[in-house]
Amino acid sequence: MSIVVTGATGHLGRHVIEELLERVPADRITAVVRDEAKAAGFAARGVRIAVADYNAPETFDGLFAAGDKVLLISGNEFHLGRVGQHQVVIDAARAAGAALLAYTSAPGSLTAALADDHRATEEAILASGLPYSLLRNGMYNENYTENLAPALEHGAVVQAAGDGRIAGASRGDYAAAAVAVLTGEGHENTTYELSGDTTFGFAEYATEVAKHSGKEIAYNSVPADVYLGILTGAGLPEAFATILVGVDASIEKGELAVTTGDLSRLTGRPTTPIAESVAAALKG
Repeated sequence: MSIVVTGATGHLGRHVIEELLERVPADRITAVVRDEAKAAGFAARGVRIAVADYNAPETFDGLFAAGDKVLLISGNEFHLGRVGQHQVVIDAARAAGAALLAYTSAPGSLTAALADDHRATEEAILASGLPYSLLRNGMYNENYTENLAPALEHGAVVQAAGDGRIAGASRGDYAAAAVAVLTGEGHENTTYELSGDTTFGFAEYATEVAKHSGKEIAYNSVPADVYLGILTGAGLPEAFATILVGVDASIEKGELAVTTGDLSRLTGRPTTPIAESVAAALKG
């Protein structure tokens, strides 16, 4: 039996592989990647590397084996039909007789368009008959802390989220929860609403950025159409920018401020507060 992780060299996938290496022998881990060169470091540590692409179904033929536990990390190619991409992995896992298919989904409270692909993928997983675990990941702190340059340049955090709050956590937290499910027992046919133990608003976030950068940073909440213009002006495709604006609308409505405790219960530790993520991003 192998633990198989798709998207293993992505932002979340790398955290998952690192966490797995602390828990299980490397030869029990399979990292599914599109670019083998990016996985050279994992291969050198004994991780099995499988090259496959969500857009090429035949590359998943024979990749899984009976009894495998599979983590399907959702794709990020919004324009290529993510549900169809995910279906490729679901079909291959079902054909092989996988023991568990875990999927990184979106919070059940989220009504923004970002959730549409996730809901459809969840339906496909349920229809497959595979034992499943739906990991409904909340917002990653890094969604904000990895893009601090504009805030530092302009002295402002700009969003269209009003006074909305986010129950965020670090990628490492969500990865640890996934690994707990993949290496533990009794997680078949479960749904976990994963979020931070505490919430933050963007005014507090701006204060933390100011504190750790030594710069004056304000929070500027703008109307949705203005924010859309800012994002497209920065070079984002309009379709993707519209999705991000929709997420901010959901934040303003409180849809991403739900704290369930599932994440810290699975990991056995408190979640990472936004202040810690900001400090780590600005360190040095």
